[in-house]
Amino acid sequence: MAVGYTKIKDTNILMSTIATNGYQSRFLISYSYSFVSLVPFVYWYLIFMFEIEIKSLLGSKERADELRTRLFKLFPDLKTLPSHRQKNHYFTSIGELGKVEKAIAPFLSAEKQQELSRIILSTRGEVSIRTRDADGKVLFILKTSIGSDTSSNGVSRIEFEEAVPLTLAELDQKLLDAGLAYQAKWSREREEYVEGETHVTIDKNAGYGYLAEFERIVEDGKDAGKAKEELQSFMEQVGCEELLQDRLERMFAHYNKHWQEYYGTDKVFIVE
Repeated sequence: MAVGYTKIKDTNILMSTIATNGYQSRFLISYSYSFVSLVPFVYWYLIFMFEIEIKSLLGSKERADELRTRLFKLFPDLKTLPSHRQKNHYFTSIGELGKVEKAIAPFLSAEKQQELSRIILSTRGEVSIRTRDADGKVLFILKTSIGSDTSSNGVSRIEFEEAVPLTLAELDQKLLDAGLAYQAKWSREREEYVEGETHVTIDKNAGYGYLAEFERIVEDGKDAGKAKEELQSFMEQVGCEELLQDRLERMFAHYNKHWQEYYGTDKVFIVE
Protein backbone atom coordinates (compact mmCIF):
# COMPACT_ATOMS: atom_id res chain seq x y z
CA MET A 1 0.00 0.00 0.00
CA ALA A 2 1.49 3.34 -1.04
CA VAL A 3 1.28 5.79 1.80
CA GLY A 4 3.66 8.31 3.30
CA TYR A 5 6.42 8.94 5.81
CA THR A 6 5.18 9.41 9.37
CA LYS A 7 7.36 9.49 12.49
CA ILE A 8 6.64 9.29 16.21
CA LYS A 9 9.13 9.85 19.02
CA ASP A 10 8.26 8.27 22.36
CA THR A 11 8.66 10.44 25.45
CA ASN A 12 10.46 7.76 27.48
CA ILE A 13 12.91 6.91 24.70
CA LEU A 14 15.40 9.26 23.12
CA MET A 15 13.64 8.79 19.81
CA SER A 16 11.05 6.38 18.48
CA THR A 17 9.34 6.27 15.14
CA ILE A 18 6.87 4.43 12.97
CA ALA A 19 7.95 1.44 10.92
CA THR A 20 9.07 1.77 7.32
CA ASN A 21 8.34 -0.01 4.09
CA GLY A 22 10.53 2.17 1.90
CA TYR A 23 12.62 5.34 1.73
CA GLN A 24 9.64 7.67 1.39
CA SER A 25 6.70 5.38 2.16
CA ARG A 26 6.78 4.79 5.88
CA PHE A 27 3.11 4.94 6.90
CA LEU A 28 1.92 1.35 7.30
CA ILE A 29 -1.85 1.49 7.04
CA SER A 30 -4.72 3.78 6.18
CA TYR A 31 -7.09 4.88 8.92
CA SER A 32 -10.18 6.97 9.57
CA TYR A 33 -9.64 10.59 10.60
CA SER A 34 -12.20 10.34 13.37
CA PHE A 35 -10.24 7.61 15.13
CA VAL A 36 -6.86 9.27 14.66
CA SER A 37 -8.07 12.65 15.86
CA LEU A 38 -9.41 11.10 19.06
CA VAL A 39 -6.51 8.84 20.06
CA PRO A 40 -3.58 9.39 17.70
CA PHE A 41 -0.76 8.42 20.04
CA VAL A 42 -2.31 5.22 21.39
CA TYR A 43 -3.33 4.05 17.92
CA TRP A 44 0.05 4.69 16.29
CA TYR A 45 1.90 3.31 19.30
CA LEU A 46 0.08 -0.01 19.02
CA ILE A 47 0.31 -0.32 15.25
CA PHE A 48 3.76 0.85 14.27
CA MET A 49 7.37 -0.11 14.77
CA PHE A 50 9.78 2.20 16.57
CA GLU A 51 13.10 3.75 15.68
CA ILE A 52 15.43 4.57 18.57
CA GLU A 53 17.91 7.36 17.82
CA ILE A 54 20.66 8.90 19.94
CA LYS A 55 22.68 11.93 18.84
CA SER A 56 26.32 12.63 19.68
CA LEU A 57 28.05 15.96 19.09
CA LEU A 58 31.46 15.33 17.52
CA GLY A 59 32.29 18.94 16.65
CA SER A 60 35.54 18.63 14.73
CA LYS A 61 36.60 16.78 11.58
CA GLU A 62 39.26 14.99 13.61
CA ARG A 63 36.65 13.44 15.90
CA ALA A 64 34.51 12.48 12.91
CA ASP A 65 37.54 10.82 11.29
CA GLU A 66 38.27 9.00 14.54
CA LEU A 67 34.70 7.69 14.72
CA ARG A 68 34.81 6.52 11.10
CA THR A 69 38.13 4.75 11.69
CA ARG A 70 36.84 3.02 14.83
CA LEU A 71 33.69 1.89 13.02
CA PHE A 72 35.66 0.19 10.25
CA LYS A 73 38.20 -1.27 12.71
CA LEU A 74 35.59 -2.71 15.07
CA PHE A 75 33.11 -3.80 12.38
CA PRO A 76 34.88 -5.19 9.27
CA ASP A 77 31.52 -5.90 7.58
CA LEU A 78 30.29 -2.32 8.04
CA LYS A 79 28.10 -1.31 5.08
CA THR A 80 28.54 2.15 3.55
CA LEU A 81 25.50 3.90 2.05
CA PRO A 82 25.67 6.77 -0.50
CA SER A 83 26.62 10.14 0.98
CA HIS A 84 24.78 13.32 0.00
CA ARG A 85 24.45 17.07 0.62
CA GLN A 86 21.34 18.73 2.06
CA LYS A 87 19.87 22.19 2.33
CA ASN A 88 17.13 22.41 4.96
CA HIS A 89 14.98 25.53 5.24
CA TYR A 90 12.91 25.97 8.41
CA PHE A 91 9.77 28.15 8.47
CA THR A 92 7.83 29.78 11.25
CA SER A 93 4.38 28.27 11.82
CA ILE A 94 2.60 31.60 12.23
CA GLY A 95 0.47 31.06 9.13
CA GLU A 96 -2.70 29.02 8.81
CA LEU A 97 -2.02 25.34 8.16
CA GLY A 98 -5.01 25.20 5.84
CA LYS A 99 -3.26 27.68 3.53
CA VAL A 100 -0.08 25.60 3.64
CA GLU A 101 -2.03 22.47 2.77
CA LYS A 102 -3.75 24.25 -0.13
CA ALA A 103 -0.39 25.46 -1.46
CA ILE A 104 1.27 22.03 -1.30
CA ALA A 105 -1.63 19.72 -2.24
CA PRO A 106 -1.39 20.22 -6.05
CA PHE A 107 2.11 18.69 -5.96
CA LEU A 108 1.13 15.57 -3.99
CA SER A 109 -0.64 12.38 -5.01
CA ALA A 110 -4.22 11.91 -3.85
CA GLU A 111 -3.06 9.52 -1.11
CA LYS A 112 -0.42 11.96 0.11
CA GLN A 113 -2.96 14.79 0.10
CA GLN A 114 -5.24 12.73 2.34
CA GLU A 115 -2.38 11.79 4.66
CA LEU A 116 -1.22 15.40 5.03
CA SER A 117 -4.81 16.53 5.63
CA ARG A 118 -5.32 13.93 8.38
CA ILE A 119 -2.11 14.96 10.13
CA ILE A 120 -2.98 18.66 9.95
CA LEU A 121 -6.55 18.10 11.15
CA SER A 122 -5.34 16.03 14.10
CA THR A 123 -2.59 18.49 15.07
CA ARG A 124 -2.93 19.74 18.64
CA GLY A 125 0.59 20.94 19.44
CA GLU A 126 3.45 22.85 17.85
CA VAL A 127 4.19 22.52 14.14
CA SER A 128 7.53 22.73 12.34
CA ILE A 129 7.53 23.19 8.57
CA ARG A 130 10.63 22.63 6.46
CA THR A 131 11.81 22.25 2.88
CA ARG A 132 14.80 20.16 1.84
CA ASP A 133 17.05 19.74 -1.18
CA ALA A 134 19.01 16.47 -0.95
CA ASP A 135 21.29 16.37 -3.99
CA GLY A 136 18.54 17.80 -6.18
CA LYS A 137 15.65 15.88 -4.62
CA VAL A 138 13.25 18.44 -3.14
CA LEU A 139 11.00 17.52 -0.21
CA PHE A 140 8.23 19.15 1.82
CA ILE A 141 8.38 18.27 5.53
CA LEU A 142 5.90 18.92 8.32
CA LYS A 143 6.49 17.91 11.94
CA THR A 144 3.94 18.21 14.70
CA SER A 145 4.60 17.66 18.39
CA ILE A 146 2.90 15.18 20.68
CA GLY A 147 2.46 16.40 24.23
CA SER A 148 4.82 19.10 25.50
CA ASP A 149 7.77 18.40 23.19
CA THR A 150 8.89 20.91 20.58
CA SER A 151 8.16 20.11 16.96
CA SER A 152 11.71 21.02 15.90
CA ASN A 153 13.84 18.89 18.21
CA GLY A 154 11.40 17.17 20.54
CA VAL A 155 11.28 13.58 21.64
CA SER A 156 7.60 12.98 20.73
CA ARG A 157 6.44 14.04 17.27
CA ILE A 158 4.90 12.98 13.97
CA GLU A 159 6.57 13.73 10.66
CA PHE A 160 5.28 14.01 7.08
CA GLU A 161 7.96 13.99 4.37
CA GLU A 162 7.33 13.84 0.62
CA ALA A 163 9.20 14.69 -2.57
CA VAL A 164 7.62 17.35 -4.82
CA PRO A 165 8.28 18.26 -8.49
CA LEU A 166 9.60 21.75 -7.72
CA THR A 167 12.94 23.42 -7.14
CA LEU A 168 13.79 24.36 -3.58
CA ALA A 169 13.27 28.05 -4.40
CA GLU A 170 9.86 27.32 -5.97
CA LEU A 171 8.73 25.27 -2.98
CA ASP A 172 9.93 27.94 -0.56
CA GLN A 173 7.98 30.57 -2.47
CA LYS A 174 4.78 28.52 -2.21
CA LEU A 175 5.13 28.55 1.57
CA LEU A 176 6.05 32.22 1.73
CA ASP A 177 2.97 33.03 -0.39
CA ALA A 178 0.90 30.98 2.10
CA GLY A 179 1.92 33.36 4.88
CA LEU A 180 4.96 31.63 6.37
CA ALA A 181 8.35 33.25 6.96
CA TYR A 182 11.87 31.87 7.13
CA GLN A 183 13.01 30.81 10.59
CA ALA A 184 16.46 29.63 9.53
CA LYS A 185 18.32 27.89 6.71
CA TRP A 186 20.53 24.88 7.42
CA SER A 187 23.10 23.01 5.34
CA ARG A 188 24.87 19.71 5.90
CA GLU A 189 26.76 16.83 4.32
CA ARG A 190 25.71 13.31 5.38
CA GLU A 191 27.44 9.94 5.28
CA GLU A 192 25.70 6.79 6.49
CA TYR A 193 26.78 3.35 7.66
CA VAL A 194 24.99 0.15 8.70
CA GLU A 195 26.23 -2.47 11.15
CA GLY A 196 23.69 -5.23 11.64
CA GLU A 197 20.53 -3.53 12.96
CA THR A 198 22.32 -0.28 13.80
CA HIS A 199 22.42 2.72 11.46
CA VAL A 200 25.08 5.35 11.99
CA THR A 201 25.14 8.75 10.27
CA ILE A 202 27.92 11.31 10.41
CA ASP A 203 26.74 14.79 9.47
CA LYS A 204 28.83 17.87 8.82
CA ASN A 205 26.43 20.64 9.84
CA ALA A 206 26.85 24.36 9.37
CA GLY A 207 27.13 25.83 12.86
CA TYR A 208 27.06 22.54 14.77
CA GLY A 209 30.09 21.00 13.13
CA TYR A 210 30.10 17.20 13.01
CA LEU A 211 27.17 15.34 14.56
CA ALA A 212 26.64 11.56 14.70
CA GLU A 213 23.30 9.77 15.00
CA PHE A 214 22.88 6.15 16.08
CA GLU A 215 19.58 4.48 15.17
CA ARG A 216 17.86 1.14 15.57
CA ILE A 217 14.33 -0.05 14.68
CA VAL A 218 12.30 -2.32 16.97
CA GLU A 219 8.95 -3.96 16.27
CA ASP A 220 7.52 -3.56 19.77
CA GLY A 221 7.64 -0.49 21.98
CA LYS A 222 8.41 -2.79 24.92
CA ASP A 223 11.81 -3.45 23.33
CA ALA A 224 12.68 0.25 23.06
CA GLY A 225 14.46 0.43 26.41
CA LYS A 226 16.63 -2.55 25.54
CA ALA A 227 17.40 -1.09 22.11
CA LYS A 228 18.40 2.22 23.68
CA GLU A 229 20.73 0.42 26.08
CA GLU A 230 22.26 -1.49 23.17
CA LEU A 231 22.79 1.75 21.26
CA GLN A 232 24.42 3.32 24.30
CA SER A 233 26.71 0.30 24.54
CA PHE A 234 27.49 0.62 20.83
CA MET A 235 28.28 4.31 21.30
CA GLU A 236 30.56 3.50 24.24
CA GLN A 237 32.41 1.02 22.02
CA VAL A 238 33.12 3.70 19.43
CA GLY A 239 33.83 6.43 21.97
CA CYS A 240 30.75 8.66 21.59
CA GLU A 241 28.69 10.45 24.25
CA GLU A 242 25.00 11.29 24.05
CA LEU A 243 24.04 14.90 23.23
CA LEU A 244 21.48 15.85 25.86
CA GLN A 245 18.18 17.37 24.74
CA ASP A 246 18.49 20.61 26.73
CA ARG A 247 21.86 21.41 25.18
CA LEU A 248 20.51 20.57 21.72
CA GLU A 249 17.67 23.06 22.27
CA ARG A 250 20.18 25.77 23.24
CA MET A 251 22.24 25.05 20.14
CA PHE A 252 19.11 25.19 17.98
CA ALA A 253 18.08 28.54 19.43
CA HIS A 254 21.55 30.02 18.91
CA TYR A 255 21.67 28.87 15.30
CA ASN A 256 18.21 30.28 14.56
CA LYS A 257 19.32 33.68 15.83
CA HIS A 258 22.56 33.74 13.83
CA TRP A 259 21.93 31.37 10.92
CA GLN A 260 22.97 33.91 8.25
CA GLU A 261 26.51 33.67 9.62
CA TYR A 262 26.66 29.89 9.24
CA TYR A 263 24.42 28.71 6.39
CA GLY A 264 26.48 27.23 3.57
CA THR A 265 29.76 27.71 5.46
CA ASP A 266 32.13 25.61 7.55
CA LYS A 267 31.80 27.93 10.55
CA VAL A 268 31.10 26.24 13.90
CA PHE A 269 29.93 27.59 17.26
CA ILE A 270 30.05 26.05 20.73
CA VAL A 271 27.11 26.27 23.14
CA GLU A 272 27.45 24.42 26.44
